[in-house]
Amino acid sequence: MSTTSVTGSGRPGFVWAAPALAFFALFALLPMLAVVVLSFTAYDGLSAPRWTGLDNWFRLGSDPLFTESLRLSFVLTGVSWVVQTAVALPLGVWLAGRGRSRAVLAALFFVPLLMSSAAIAVLWGTLFDPNFGLASVLGPLVGIDDGNIIGSNRYAFAAVIAVIAWQYMPFHTLLYQAAARAIPAQLYEAALIDGAGRWRTFVSITVPQLRDTIITSGVLIVVGSMTTFEVVLILTGGGPGTASRILPLHMYLEGFRSFDMGYASALAVVLLVLGTTLSLVIARVTGYRRMTSQREGM
Repeated sequence: MSTTSVTGSGRPGFVWAAPALAFFALFALLPMLAVVVLSFTAYDGLSAPRWTGLDNWFRLGSDPLFTESLRLSFVLTGVSWVVQTAVALPLGVWLAGRGRSRAVLAALFFVPLLMSSAAIAVLWGTLFDPNFGLASVLGPLVGIDDGNIIGSNRYAFAAVIAVIAWQYMPFHTLLYQAAARAIPAQLYEAALIDGAGRWRTFVSITVPQLRDTIITSGVLIVVGSMTTFEVVLILTGGGPGTASRILPLHMYLEGFRSFDMGYASALAVVLLVLGTTLSLVIARVTGYRRMTSQREGM
């Protein structure tokens, strides 16, 4: 097949990509550039921006809320990756098997995927209500006599992590389910002939075959955790005090409640750099960019 027939009338490939590139430039690159420029200004969203140089960036080093929110964001990211991967991977592999009961349970597990972040936050806010919610029963079991879990400095952030994990785990389970079904059956047949048990088969065959999916899921969890804030905003508002004030929420509160758009822009740039850097580090360390075939030699 000739190049002309593939690209259509001999037009170069970038011509066909031009609409997508223009869309990306208009709605992604241009806003990012505007945020970078605003990070060097004092801007309240109403009056014209006033150039202040590096004032907003120097302020980052003296802002204790920035340090604390950054720490909480890293904790949220790390714990989310561990919890969601530890649950979604084996669950997805199990759901990849055949059986009516697994299909029914899969439908139930994926219900959170149908709900918006706002709806999930409202739902769990009701469950955590210390007066008539489930928290009134569970609270005393963890040492909170009044049942006010999201009002506790000790447990509020843990509750936020649990809700976010509940929200996104079905998506990652779906990724693992699809990838597990693509593993060649002859690998398991050979392992069975060799006398390998379920655990050995899972460790030596399933996990290596899901390597690229694990990396992809990890990148999505990292980026998603570093940028999520809707659930925290509605569920706890960053409280009690600053116990759950993660970096995206800190940025939002500075920009839209304190009307300090310049400083909020600096926080946004930090988020952008952190998310991009973590994604590139994961891709670099794991060798994901090479995208080697998992069926080599078959």
